[in-house]
Amino acid sequence: MKNLLFAMFVCGLSLGSYAQSSSVERSIFNVQTNLLGLYINNESRLTNSIALRSEIGLDAVIWGNDYYGTGYLMTPVITLEPKWYYNLSKRLEKNKRIDQNSGNFITLKTSYHPDWFLISNRENVSIINFLTVIPSWGIRRNLGTHFNYEVGAGVGIAHYFIKAEDYYSGDETVAAIDFHVRIGYTF
Repeated sequence: MKNLLFAMFVCGLSLGSYAQSSSVERSIFNVQTNLLGLYINNESRLTNSIALRSEIGLDAVIWGNDYYGTGYLMTPVITLEPKWYYNLSKRLEKNKRIDQNSGNFITLKTSYHPDWFLISNRENVSIINFLTVIPSWGIRRNLGTHFNYEVGAGVGIAHYFIKAEDYYSGDETVAAIDFHVRIGYTF
């Protein structure tokens, strides 16, 4: 009987050592793109289910009308967002992947768009510095070993720093919508 209990104990230890814990990755570096931008980001673990994403990238805008014609511009964006991956344990129970932070998440996406430089096909184009704060829901899934995709949507606010640009009117806060579909590569 003692030998049987000892054998079960040893088997239990060996099985436990191979079990994957439901936790976000310690730190992952990622490059992502979509039709209107290019982004480099890092997600660092804060707790077992919360990661902090810091990101720098280029957001693009395309416009077209009778007065200005058509054009595009790309402007820098700096983003900081805590992400709560709320279904990691459930995904593990169903034998689904959670590596590279594959799961569903809720986030508070905070982005700053400075007027540092622009890439555009038009001359004399500028933007007004603005800040967005958008609570969002999203999913992140892996495609093979290094590739991933991410889809997210949310509604929040955008604050335009108009007064700082010496315009006559004051700052303006408006509703903002975020919908993104990105494909990426994790290092």
